[in-house]
Amino acid sequence: MPFNQTFDVVVLGGGNAALCAAIVAASRDARVVVLEGAPRFYRGGNTRHTRNLRCSHDGRASTMSGPYAHQEFLDDLYRVTDGQTDKALAELTVARSRELIGFMGEQGVLFQPPLGGTLSLGKTNAFFLGGGRGMLNTLYRRAESLGVTCLYDAPVLALDIQNGFFVSATIRYEGREQKVRGKALVAAAGGFEANIEWLKKYWGAAADNFLIRGTPYNRGDVLRMLLDAGVAPVGDPTQCHAVAIDARAPKFDGGIATRLDSVVFGIMVNRDAQRFYDEGEDTWPKRYAIWGRLVAQQPGQIGYSIIDAKSIRMFMPSIFPAISAPTVGELAGKLSLDPTALEATVAEFNAAVKPGTFDHTVLDDCRTEGLTIEKTHWARKLDTPPYYAYPLRPGITFTYLGVRVNEESRMLLAGGKPSGNMFAAGEIMAGNVLGKGYLAGIGMTIGAVFGRLAGEGAAKHARN
Repeated sequence: MPFNQTFDVVVLGGGNAALCAAIVAASRDARVVVLEGAPRFYRGGNTRHTRNLRCSHDGRASTMSGPYAHQEFLDDLYRVTDGQTDKALAELTVARSRELIGFMGEQGVLFQPPLGGTLSLGKTNAFFLGGGRGMLNTLYRRAESLGVTCLYDAPVLALDIQNGFFVSATIRYEGREQKVRGKALVAAAGGFEANIEWLKKYWGAAADNFLIRGTPYNRGDVLRMLLDAGVAPVGDPTQCHAVAIDARAPKFDGGIATRLDSVVFGIMVNRDAQRFYDEGEDTWPKRYAIWGRLVAQQPGQIGYSIIDAKSIRMFMPSIFPAISAPTVGELAGKLSLDPTALEATVAEFNAAVKPGTFDHTVLDDCRTEGLTIEKTHWARKLDTPPYYAYPLRPGITFTYLGVRVNEESRMLLAGGKPSGNMFAAGEIMAGNVLGKGYLAGIGMTIGAVFGRLAGEGAAKHARN
């Protein structure tokens, strides 16, 4: 058993960021242990449900069309965050993203050919062959081949941190409390999205209606311990990656199969059958992650995506079938909405649609004119039966409250002093880069970039 030794690097968490850190540290001859709080089957947190990562490139990457220039990526990030980002760390994320395809390939990770279709991600994102689970399994095999010790069902109960310096972690393992000592710490244990009581602190009773897209094990225990030990916080606790997902999804672990990409093709209404936001504001990968928050702000934390027969095959469907009816009024009845109200909303929308050339791959000229809330692109009349609807609830992926880090991925203590031997990577520090908003695939980018930095820094500290 590993409890009678002092490791060079103790990694808390078992997803993309944790494994990138472990692999880099072990490649530098560090003795590394990965402590995953979940059982082996559920290892990896949200990484299990990912499909891709976003990276800049010069157009020669076989996994993407392109190019996706450094400045374009950076501009996209600034746009979705409204500038609420640490610009030095944002620049670092984008700059180091260029290395990720090569790094992942060196570990044995395989990628698909460039993706086409309505997601508009072909030039910006590389998709894993076998999805996130396939990528994750490959990284575990690589880590284990380098001698990394991986423990599952090993939740952290306490951290011994003295004056900003990590000494040991107490875990529960095989029914007993065990102490794991290390020369350096990498915290990569995710956010607190599965901790409903913590979410309610900021969202109130509405959080009871939230669905958790990933594992029930991301409860934020490590994050809370670090903050209580004097690590500086970063990020707005009410901000999160929150997608509108099928309301019929399970409470936990529904993953990507419950996400819906139908919003841009029709209208979104609340339980009063009223529209509440511009469905065509921007391309879906730059806006899909705002819809969870928008739905969370509606009565009952529920919304409904309404489309007609023209659009039903234009997006990846949910694992649950669409609700359909031959008329708008009958559709409203199936959704328990007021038929008169929904008919009026659809009629008003249809009357406001201006002629244009519909093209779902670009910001087209199909728009409305004269509505309180305009639809600025991809506006087409809902006039072709049958009519379809999906009920949507907020699906929380990860929270943005985290620990503050510097450009070495080293944690900063209250007052700004760097920790002596504590590093962080992944969702637990993503709020440094994501003050708000989201870009498809950037969570994996942040995890891999700062995981590599953390592993390098932790191994270097251990050697010294």
